[in-house]
Amino acid sequence: MTITNDEQTGSPAVAKIVRSMLTELGEDPDRDGLHGTPDRVARSLGFLTSGYSVDPKQVVGDALFEAEYDEMVVVRDVEMYSMCEHHMLPFYGRCHIAYLPTKKIVGLSKLARLVEVYSRRLQVQERLTTQIANAIYEIVEPKGVGVVIEAHHLCMMMRGIQKQNSLAVTSCMLGSFRTDARTRTEFLSLIGKHD
Repeated sequence: MTITNDEQTGSPAVAKIVRSMLTELGEDPDRDGLHGTPDRVARSLGFLTSGYSVDPKQVVGDALFEAEYDEMVVVRDVEMYSMCEHHMLPFYGRCHIAYLPTKKIVGLSKLARLVEVYSRRLQVQERLTTQIANAIYEIVEPKGVGVVIEAHHLCMMMRGIQKQNSLAVTSCMLGSFRTDARTRTEFLSLIGKHD
């Protein structure tokens, strides 16, 4: 079951810190527009970092199925939202996943759920990409896995260098996706990228 932001319980300690932060920024946390903001931010942060409390193996559960299928399985354009651990600002984009089954296939929605588990943590895109690929490789035990993430980082868009059209692309190739150029090229072609 997925917990929504409205159902998330906020940490009273985080709410207290947010209230103090508002004061330090020169705001009045009791003014009309900010009344309740510390609790809302605490709930929001609880939701946005809820991946820490989720076991990826439990997410997949029993959605592994015996199947005689040895062709590539690709799930493209999985929406992804995470928070940069350096500035605690969002980064968002798309995650593309592929794997080559051995004896088992996994429920497709479970791949998207694994993206959620790891993106709902303070992250860097490079680690996020690798964690998703490693989880699929360990849980599903395929011949190979490929993961590509394309993301916009608000820490680059709203502050710092302020480049609005920048797009970070990361990849992790494991097993046959790393060792076989044809497999890698097929994956990249199917997601609209070229080797």
